[in-house]
Amino acid sequence: MMKGYQLTFYTEKNRRHGNQTVVECLLSIAKIVGVHGATVVAAAEGIGHAGARHAARFFELADQPQQVIFAVTDGEAEALLEAVRAGSVPVFYTRCPIEFGLIGAHGDAKHPARR
Repeated sequence: MMKGYQLTFYTEKNRRHGNQTVVECLLSIAKIVGVHGATVVAAAEGIGHAGARHAARFFELADQPQQVIFAVTDGEAEALLEAVRAGSVPVFYTRCPIEFGLIGAHGDAKHPARR
């Protein structure tokens, strides 16, 4: 078992940073800084920081809220957040302390640096 953080970034499907969506940008940054896993969750609807309602509609999914979730060590959290800041990626995030680990015979083989 390890202690670390769950970083959750909140965006919309159509939101872009440069030539990538914010989701693609976050996943690219994570790979560069050595974070090896993430989960992207598409939500039905949400309310943004400005109070605007965002929702996936039958004909238009561009405004669909999305979360990009990482379970990371303290060092990985700092590296990821610093890289997102350095890239000026416009995104809201939360950082919550968690315990995490891998269960199963091959768990440690996938992430030897996390032993």
